Amino acid sequence: MLETLKWTDSGVLFIDQTKLPTEEIWVTCSKYEDVADAIRTMIVRGAPAIGVAAAMGIALGARDLDVTCISEFRNGFGQICRLMGETRPTAVNLFWAIRRMQRRFEEVSGRPIPLIKQALIDEALNIYAEDIATNRTMGANGAPLMPEAGGVLTHCNAGALATAGYGTALGVIRAAVEAGKKIHVYADETRPFLQGARLTAWELMKDNIPVTLISDNMAGAMMAQGKIQAVIVGADRIAANGDTANKIGTYSVAILAREHGIPVYIAAPFSTVDLDTPDGSGIPIEQRAATEVTHLGGKQIAPTGVLVENPSFDVTPARYIRAIITERGVATAPFNESLRKLGQTKAATV
Repeated sequence: MLETLKWTDSGVLFIDQTKLPTEEIWVTCSKYEDVADAIRTMIVRGAPAIGVAAAMGIALGARDLDVTCISEFRNGFGQICRLMGETRPTAVNLFWAIRRMQRRFEEVSGRPIPLIKQALIDEALNIYAEDIATNRTMGANGAPLMPEAGGVLTHCNAGALATAGYGTALGVIRAAVEAGKKIHVYADETRPFLQGARLTAWELMKDNIPVTLISDNMAGAMMAQGKIQAVIVGADRIAANGDTANKIGTYSVAILAREHGIPVYIAAPFSTVDLDTPDGSGIPIEQRAATEVTHLGGKQIAPTGVLVENPSFDVTPARYIRAIITERGVATAPFNESLRKLGQTKAATV
């Protein structure tokens, strides 16, 4: 399994995704502020991975608190959690992980401080292990939905690099390939940050899964030529009605797929489902730096001073989605009912 992040005594280690695919460099974050910066600058990215990283960052910060009483610990812990919560606004897994670490702190707050610190480290490691297990279960749930043979289009990167390991959308593809299905992946480049070109293609090639890289504006032509039999993507937040926020450009892909009669699947852990947000209009959309659009590889490609819009995500309405694949099962329309039902279901294991 491709490792993307890990806990060590010296700090939290991340493979630097901003350097891929030409350099495989590991970054050591020895302080919780470094972890927050790694999330903010997309050294680590992908909603599940952000959640795991935040949990580890909180555990790291808590471990290093130099305090003598629980009130001081509580104040320091609160500051750590607040900083983590300010890194990326759209990925709901971030806030899910923060809340889980906060709950664990409250459960053990009556213990001696060294035991509190160890409990928080253990909780972060549990979140890490559970993410990998979740992805494998999700893969098993989604593999039957993939074609026996043919092309599957994906947008952005929802693989091991976006999780603690194995992947969400790419995890489903991996599971389908492991089951003997003959799948050829078409990876959108995913402008402007090029996660498909830099990360998805790299990851699939490492696993010897056939992959063809295409520019974002080729997707419709590939569908019209009959090269695409299914679309599968990850998610950063899924509203209660099934509206799904994913990397910018996903909405366009979904419309094209509908025009060509191609099913669109979302693969995400249930922690990505936000039942408190009724529909996609309530999902905050992160705006990123204009230079991601105006520059490529450090070289300016647009006129100086041009106005730029750079939302990192868009929202695909539920009507364009065939099914949402989670570790708890597969939800189909009406999603308001099926997602709430899954919310009451304990995840199966593989």
